Amino acid sequence: MDSAVAHITPPAHAPSSVEQVPVQQVAPPQTRLAQSLIGPDTSIHTLIERFTAWTVQIGLVVDNQRKLIGTVTDGDIRRGLLRGIATDAPVRAIMNPTPRTIRFGEPRGDVLAFMRREKIKHIPVIDFAGRAVDLITIDTLLAPHDQPYRVVLMAGGEGLRLRPLTEHTPKPMLDVGGRPILETIVRRLADSGFSEFHISVNYRADVIRNHFGDGAPMNVDVSYIEEEMPLGTAGPLAKLSRDVSAPVLVMNGDILSKVDPVQMIDFHRENGAAATMAVRSYEVQVPYGVVDIDDHEIKGLREKPVTRHFINAGIYVLGPEALDLVPDDRAFDMPDLFEACREAGLSTLAYPLQEYWVDIGQIDDYRRANEEFAQIF
Repeated sequence: MDSAVAHITPPAHAPSSVEQVPVQQVAPPQTRLAQSLIGPDTSIHTLIERFTAWTVQIGLVVDNQRKLIGTVTDGDIRRGLLRGIATDAPVRAIMNPTPRTIRFGEPRGDVLAFMRREKIKHIPVIDFAGRAVDLITIDTLLAPHDQPYRVVLMAGGEGLRLRPLTEHTPKPMLDVGGRPILETIVRRLADSGFSEFHISVNYRADVIRNHFGDGAPMNVDVSYIEEEMPLGTAGPLAKLSRDVSAPVLVMNGDILSKVDPVQMIDFHRENGAAATMAVRSYEVQVPYGVVDIDDHEIKGLREKPVTRHFINAGIYVLGPEALDLVPDDRAFDMPDLFEACREAGLSTLAYPLQEYWVDIGQIDDYRRANEEFAQIF
């Protein structure tokens, strides 16, 4: 059994329409293959929703006979969003039409060697007719391993917009879903293999230190960056030791998200970035009809148009060369750091988020997070 990649009998018949048959009816719901099958006309928005719930982050695009015609990964979606492709577009607009595959029955060792060599995390298994019969993930071939990256959590702010909730409690320690926001962040990162945490503290620092201590009860190492005065969203990074060449994951302590941190770090490293910022699509609707004018001449009218922007999501991956640009002992914010990187000729990249994300900055955000926590996390 261990010598082969898959022992799945190809389906005797295919459903008449992938789009019309629920995933649970295409194959048993517990299988990776069943989760990943989609039709070419599935909307990008639908796939994003499925990625949130799926244990795998790849869509296998198949026709009515289950013949593999393409794949869509998390990276394909992000690149499409950056190109301006709307989420109501079909996945055929962003899919890879020539995906790498393996034939049914290939030895496990050969598959593992191939995936390592090509640096891929998923690979579809096809039969003699090109039909998708399994999906192999690198996680199924390798045991989980620790992540060698430091994590810095920014938790020094006062949270003035959340008063009176933050009069005696720092914002990252407000309860959401029955435990502090910051604890949920640490636990999720620990589950992904991270173990070295540095928490930047200032306002009511004792509350945070008393809760986490040295991190031993959570099987992680926690140390504290003491802000004698507020140092902004990047200034505390100057207090980190610079003797490590690996990138650092930085996250605001008031954010709940299902972003895959390892995937974001991989994106950062594979693209040779000095600084990577997670960004979130944000839409603003003008409540009036907009008139386009050129030299007094009306060129067009648009009724209540929607403009789309990318906003800073408060999650970053920073390389040593970016950290070197953080000045000592003065307030310095992340926009300042990214601008300093650009002025120094360093690569700064955007990493679009489609996963669940909420910045708990106001009372309405806090209420929403509590309402959604049980369903999302």
